[in-house]
Amino acid sequence: MRGEFELIERYWAHLTPLGGDVQAGIGGDCARVTVATGMELAVSIDTVIEDVHFPAQTAGQDVGWKALACGLSDLAAVGAEPAWMTLALTLASRDEAWQAALADGIGQGARAFGVSLIGGDTTRGPVRMVTCQVAGTVPAGTAMTRTGAKPGDTVWVSGTPGEAAAGLGQQRAAPGCVDAALRARLDRPEARVALGQALRGRASACIDVSDGLAGDAGRLAQASAVAIRLDEQALPVSAALARAGDSADIRDWILNGGDDYELCFTAPPGAIDAAVLAREAGVAVTAIGTVEAGGGVSLRRADGAVEALGGHGFDHFGPP
Repeated sequence: MRGEFELIERYWAHLTPLGGDVQAGIGGDCARVTVATGMELAVSIDTVIEDVHFPAQTAGQDVGWKALACGLSDLAAVGAEPAWMTLALTLASRDEAWQAALADGIGQGARAFGVSLIGGDTTRGPVRMVTCQVAGTVPAGTAMTRTGAKPGDTVWVSGTPGEAAAGLGQQRAAPGCVDAALRARLDRPEARVALGQALRGRASACIDVSDGLAGDAGRLAQASAVAIRLDEQALPVSAALARAGDSADIRDWILNGGDDYELCFTAPPGAIDAAVLAREAGVAVTAIGTVEAGGGVSLRRADGAVEALGGHGFDHFGPP
């Protein structure tokens, strides 16, 4: 029967390539990496928990991919290039088959985005929990923040928010009847790393959309001390999302759903050529609103009325 360290060696050590920027990885007390001159280090951490962030029956490969994608999306929001990660894994039992699948999913994401696993910890606990800390580099002085939006800027979003929330709703209602496109967006979100790098020098402010578009736009507005007005008719709706519900459902999924891992950003008028940016980054971007003086987030509805949005997004300790 394999113990903790044998499991680490079997499933995780191969994700630590030594040489280049990694001086020491798994197996020591600390990892050591080299950061190039003129670069800043960007670091983020996220945890996904069984039956909070993913249903217990979710395939290990999908949990691994998503756990890494959460952090990579944060790096994308500042325009960083991913480089390294550490992993804290809690399991209720040894469960080698699931751990092997988890390692496969994280490995797929790590290879896709050029990330090396350089350390971590494994423990036993009541439920499965996966914590990924990611780190990357960004040229000094070029990182995007949430604080630069100015009145008159245009508000943009990448991709089609709301699909993951629609997929989750279908899964809860009928686990065997989830639209394939929506399931892919729920289980295999794509961190917009290339887009984040392309936006450096173009965007005035940026945030990753993980807790709902309205909530995260609200956080950007608060950080920049501005108001954001979204246009309901401009919100992008995919074919899969259009099939999944009525107009009220779709609006709720887009604005409040979460788990999108898209980027919401602002830019001065004329600074963004959507077609050029889509070619560079491999994802469509859509102008969805404007930045105004004031505070908070509002929505101009299809009938012309303006509705104030709560703008709080998902909150682990908020009201149900």
